Amino acid sequence: MSTALLLAAACGPTPHKDAESPGHTPVRIADAPARLPVPQGKGSKTPDDFNGDGHRDLVLNDLVKAQAHADDAGIGIVYGGDRGLTPGARQLLSPRRQAAPTKGQQPAVFDAEATCDLDGDGFTDLVVSTDPPYDGQGQPPVPLQILFGSPRGLAGQAVKLVIPPRARAGNDWPDQPVCGDFDGDDAQDLVVHASDVQLSFLQGPFTRKGAPRAAGAPVPAPGNVPTGPSADVNGDGYDDLVVRTTEGTGRSAVVLGGPAGPTRTGVTLPAGIDVALGTFGKGKGTLDAAIGTMGGTSLRYDLPATAARGTLDAPGSVLDAADFDGDGLSELVSSGSRLRVFRGRTAGLATAGMVTVEPPAHGTTRVVTVGDFDGDGRAELVVRAYVGETKDTVAVYPGVKTGLVAAEPSVTFSSSEFLVP
Repeated sequence: MSTALLLAAACGPTPHKDAESPGHTPVRIADAPARLPVPQGKGSKTPDDFNGDGHRDLVLNDLVKAQAHADDAGIGIVYGGDRGLTPGARQLLSPRRQAAPTKGQQPAVFDAEATCDLDGDGFTDLVVSTDPPYDGQGQPPVPLQILFGSPRGLAGQAVKLVIPPRARAGNDWPDQPVCGDFDGDDAQDLVVHASDVQLSFLQGPFTRKGAPRAAGAPVPAPGNVPTGPSADVNGDGYDDLVVRTTEGTGRSAVVLGGPAGPTRTGVTLPAGIDVALGTFGKGKGTLDAAIGTMGGTSLRYDLPATAARGTLDAPGSVLDAADFDGDGLSELVSSGSRLRVFRGRTAGLATAGMVTVEPPAHGTTRVVTVGDFDGDGRAELVVRAYVGETKDTVAVYPGVKTGLVAAEPSVTFSSSEFLVP
């Protein structure tokens, strides 16, 4: 949920040297580890912490299948622990067991879209997309559902997201949810696509029945594709988001939050395939933007209004950003023919100090997410290599002070393990 996917070819990358901590001993898992109970927590403010124990958890879409051409297995959750992700503490969320039915029919599609604590109870919630039945006449039903976190994790059945009629417009599907505190009241809100370059702003907190605290008429937007994750780009205390004009290559703009929510369009960004926000240089308390293209990465520093700063020699389709060495500056993860990480410096991103990450297996490689799963103040890079419909490898590469990302993963496992009883 960008929880974002970075596509990279799995051939040719060169491993790099780094000063890997002795605590990051690689753990190779040949067979599915025995299932462990989900640790019970009491609530936290840690991102993606569904069981509230203070440790970040991992969401996996598009699990491999028990056999080729089988139905989608669902969503996988790997829960975190004191030393990071624990593949044994895993959970399979399937539409048959967890989705809310529509007219007695269970959805076939069940994909994770966004994560945040929508009801403010200290347990992260998961927003999923489904495919409710629709005859093509008038406004379609709301396809989004919410699975609420709890001390036992995502343990209950989903409820349908309620979008009041006054907050809808046109006959597009209300989808593409982005979480954030867009009105500055310390409650998590949702922004979803309405139609005709408009957004539905749903104010949190949400009830356990999926209803927002309030929702007004749709607000104008610079495009039809809201994208996450949200971030406070200008340091004014309100989360902002990027809205793209279209899927694929296209221009985008920063939509600024405020007391009335995300109602103001800020700077327009150059055309590209993806946008990553981060503190790539030593700015004035504001964020920077990197726009990925196949010819190179366009850079813009000190949002929301500073002019572009040129292009980084990093052709790629999708980008992500995180602080891998713990120095307070963001690194940029870029894909293309290789999976590369560019170091954030006081003057901004540069090719000097760039490292290349070797995929854990041959196949189509995707970056699942970036985030601090072991609580050491440095982000980890979670990569997934698809070998086929029934085989893959997920690897967690720790961030390190020297070298940015460890040359060897600390944990490897397969999403096929979610299919093991």
